Amino acid sequence: MSRRIAVGIEYEGSAYSGWQVQNGAPSVQAVLETALSRVADEPVGLICAGRTDAGVHARAQVAHFDTAALRSAHAWLLGANHYLPRDVSLRWVRVVPDHFHARYSALARTYRYLILNRPARSALAAGRALLVHQALDIGAMEQGARWLIGEHDFSAFRSSECQANSPRRQIQALQLRRSGDWLSIDVTANSFLHHMVRNIVGLLLTIGRGRSPPERVRQQLESRSRCQGKTTSAAVGLYLWRVEYPLAFGLPEFGAAADSAMIEAAVGGGD
Repeated sequence: MSRRIAVGIEYEGSAYSGWQVQNGAPSVQAVLETALSRVADEPVGLICAGRTDAGVHARAQVAHFDTAALRSAHAWLLGANHYLPRDVSLRWVRVVPDHFHARYSALARTYRYLILNRPARSALAAGRALLVHQALDIGAMEQGARWLIGEHDFSAFRSSECQANSPRRQIQALQLRRSGDWLSIDVTANSFLHHMVRNIVGLLLTIGRGRSPPERVRQQLESRSRCQGKTTSAAVGLYLWRVEYPLAFGLPEFGAAADSAMIEAAVGGGD
């Protein structure tokens, strides 16, 4: 008899082609399935909450798998982390009901984009945050961001490779926060289109640099055409930050504030 297991995962995505298994390219999914299969002593296949792209990181990816192997949560955690590379780690393991689904049970997802806004590059932040030398006008960026709140057709912010059936998504929150040289942009939605967050951040950075007015966000959104916006921010600053599920599943809550401070300190932001 099989059981369904949910796992919380974090990874530094620089070395990977993204979450999903791809022929001839390293993926986060592949290294996790290999590690968990060794613990289970049988093949393990993972389904995740959100497929991150090449170079994108995760603080709070969630996935599930079904297995007949009888292991304690502690054994899954320590065993998998023993076999995983240093840039991928399990944070928690839980037995969940059979109707739990890492993707379809999720209520919302939050991505965070981390920007180091200072003239000098960082020896520690390379690959973990986007460096922007020019001082950014956060107020103008916040004005533009307000147009994106709510349910809209986000065709102008999707990749040409996006395979989603509908371009309509609901952004529940979009928050910019400045802390010294650091700027974080948090976007929470029911789900996301391919490159949607990176395209949003790219446009907001154009506004922050004074190259476009805040109203440019409304114009691009209403155009429903990707041809109206060709600025896509780099993957280096993007993190899958949080996935929310119904409380009935009893999944752990991550300490977002503490984790945020530790990540910023780790990449050179701690003063």
